[in-house]
Amino acid sequence: MSKSLENRSAMTFVVLVGVVSLFADMTYEGGRSVIGPYLATLGASGMAVGFAAGFGELVGYGLRLFSGALADRTKRYWLLTFLGYGINLLAVPLLALAGHWNAAVGLSIAERLGKAIRTPPRDAMLSHATQSLGRGWGFGLHEAMDQTGATLGPLLMALVLYLKEGYRTGFALLLIPALLALGTLYTAWRFYPHPENLEIKTPEMSAEGFSSHFWLFIVAAGLIAAGYADFSLIAYHLQKMRVVSSMTIPVLYAGAMGVEAISALGLGWLYDRRGLSTLILATVLSAFFAPLAFGSSVAMALGGMVLWGVGMGASESVMKATVARMAPADKRATAYGLFNMGYGVFWFAGSVLLGWLYDRSLPGLMLFSVLAQLAAVPLLLSIHSKQVRP
Repeated sequence: MSKSLENRSAMTFVVLVGVVSLFADMTYEGGRSVIGPYLATLGASGMAVGFAAGFGELVGYGLRLFSGALADRTKRYWLLTFLGYGINLLAVPLLALAGHWNAAVGLSIAERLGKAIRTPPRDAMLSHATQSLGRGWGFGLHEAMDQTGATLGPLLMALVLYLKEGYRTGFALLLIPALLALGTLYTAWRFYPHPENLEIKTPEMSAEGFSSHFWLFIVAAGLIAAGYADFSLIAYHLQKMRVVSSMTIPVLYAGAMGVEAISALGLGWLYDRRGLSTLILATVLSAFFAPLAFGSSVAMALGGMVLWGVGMGASESVMKATVARMAPADKRATAYGLFNMGYGVFWFAGSVLLGWLYDRSLPGLMLFSVLAQLAAVPLLLSIHSKQVRP
């Protein structure tokens, strides 16, 4: 197979999976854009919202260790991907039937469970295709398509609220992109049943274990996650303090997703040329989102969402590309599982603490958020200085 044909096949696979992610994110990010206010209308407290968001992320990230290891052991990457997407996507429309905040929390956790099952095998399959395209650019392109859907979903929910149709109608409408995502996933499987063939086999690090750089990178990423407030808590604040109207909240989220899409492409491209210094720059920049996002004015909320989007773009493109570079091909799903488990544990602990701080001290929340993220910079500098570059 010629180089141009290999690149074309790899690009087609990335785009197909990107379309799946577009419709999938339209579904669950549309739901997540209003889950904070929705829980508030059902009687949940700030602590409950923070706990729900954190525990959902703990499930969504922590269980990826097992799904990643299972995928590498059984080689049933597509089966686990289909199973995960099914749970991930169908839980969202079911929120229309929730009658109590406990039920809504359960469904939101089920959505994260599905994502936990499908993400490591999907990212492992994507990593094979991104080799010839450039790790950063390939994951950045996928993330840009992903976040296009993450922008459209919240805008759809905003339109539904503007038309005064209510949260339940919005959740029910999200069944449409959910089914489109599953249909596109089936198409990708039919055309590329063995995506590992898209990667040119080259000598890699020993498959017997992961380097110390890999574990240090997990700690650094975890510190960033600990300080990163989930949007549900930000949305809870914006509604509680009446910084913006209820229907404006999903628009703000859509804007943040748009920033994430653009930054993922730009940061991914830069990563292929500058390595981990790209993540260091993004971390320093986005670390100051909390003082703005949890502020008291529309201008501050807008600024906070821009910085929040930049940080999310880096985590979904540069971090994934770095894991692919550090892990051998036959253990890549396991590597993503390990990485995401560590990331999720830190995210859960940070989310619970941020929720607790929100009910007691907004300045304390802001200070913790900034310092936790900046604490990752020395670790990233240490890895970067040892020439761990793409």
